[in-house]
Amino acid sequence: MTGEDRQEKPLAGWRVLVPRGGPWGDGVAAKLRAKGAVPVVSPLVNFAPTEDRATLEDALADLASGGFSWLTVTSATTVDVLHAYGAKIPEGTQIAAVGETTAAALKAVGYPVSLVPDRDNSARGLAEQMIARESEPTRVLTLRSEIAKPVLSDRLRAAGHDVRSVVAYRTVGVPATERAARDVRNGRINALLVTSGSVAEQVREQFPQIPDQTVIAAIGPVTARDANEAGLPIQVVAPQRSVDSLIDALAEIPVPPPSPEALAVPETTEIFEVPAPGKGTNE
Repeated sequence: MTGEDRQEKPLAGWRVLVPRGGPWGDGVAAKLRAKGAVPVVSPLVNFAPTEDRATLEDALADLASGGFSWLTVTSATTVDVLHAYGAKIPEGTQIAAVGETTAAALKAVGYPVSLVPDRDNSARGLAEQMIARESEPTRVLTLRSEIAKPVLSDRLRAAGHDVRSVVAYRTVGVPATERAARDVRNGRINALLVTSGSVAEQVREQFPQIPDQTVIAAIGPVTARDANEAGLPIQVVAPQRSVDSLIDALAEIPVPPPSPEALAVPETTEIFEVPAPGKGTNE
């Protein structure tokens, strides 16, 4: 490959496992393909409705009636929940998004965003900027995953704000397909993308034997820390919590040499693994 080709296709030769499906997985696969990589979309997590729908519906009704000054949104999945319920957000309620990806998802379905952390795209960073912006106690609705740590709610409460924390959805594991698991074991997958703490847990549990040459890449320092806490070693950390930053970080290193087991497997094109019925993958 010439230097010019390498510049245009910096991930040529890479085979990358994308751990989520749906529109998000499709988008990541397209970005990888544009950089020359072969994406393998095999969802490891899925999102299910909260088991306490009545509490969520009551919170959304209070939100629509103007009961909160702020709504915090820490994932694109929460945006899907808001959109699915047709949530009404009054003009007097400001929306805080944890990062640009979440902000883009909110704007795509018509919700205006008032605040995105300009430094630390994490629950901690979001809390710090909200506290700096609101000197007087205010009412805040925080929508979260069932397994999310209460960092945002705890920090806002400690600062004197009236916080109502409600579970918007649950994160559940999805077994990798036999082919994806085999290709991770034999080293044919060159990189595993880790996009959340829950994905890190599934990678650790589902792939107990990952070859040394396989690169495990985390989408930002917070996810890297969560992965390390889950016992999953991270080799590459994107400086920003975004897909573009993650892919750029991967493109900065050479593709690992293939293992003998990987060389023995006939070459194929990209793979979009289809989960079993009832295990949809939209975020």
